[in-house]
Amino acid sequence: MIDLDDTDRALLRMLAQDAGQGAGALGRALGISQPAAWRRVRRLEEAGVIRGRRVEVDRPAVGFGVTVFLGLKLATKGRVSIEDFERAVTAIPEVQVVQHVLGLFDYRLRVVARDLSDFERILRRRIMTLPGVGQVEANVLLSEERRPGPLG
Repeated sequence: MIDLDDTDRALLRMLAQDAGQGAGALGRALGISQPAAWRRVRRLEEAGVIRGRRVEVDRPAVGFGVTVFLGLKLATKGRVSIEDFERAVTAIPEVQVVQHVLGLFDYRLRVVARDLSDFERILRRRIMTLPGVGQVEANVLLSEERRPGPLG
C-alpha cells in the first residue's frame, strides 16, 4: 500500500483520461517540474498503482461492430478443470475479457465480432465447443457510456 497525496491523485486522474501524456505535460498541468512528474509516475509504477498504459481501439473503426457479453455456466457433468476451460477460452482472440464471477454464472465474457453472423460463428464453433460449457446467456451491447469513476 502506498500513501497517495493530492498531486498523486490528480496525476492518476490525468493518466486515466489520457495515458499517453508525457511527464512535461503532466508537470505543467500539475504545477510541478517535468522531472518531479516523471519521478511520481515512476514511483506509482514501481508500487504497482499504475500497472501499465493501454491504447483504446475504436472497435467499429477496425471492423468489429458487435460486442456481446456472455454469461457462461460450466456444466456439472464431466467436471472439467477450471484451468483447462480458462486456457481454452483465453486462446480465442475475439474473447476480449474473461471474468470468473460469483452468482448465476461462473464466467462473464466480452466477445467482439464483425457482425451478428460472425458472432454466431464464434459462438457455435469456438465457445460452445470449449471444455465444460453448460448454460450460456448472451447480451448484445447496444451502447456504452463510460463514467469517470473515482480517479477520473
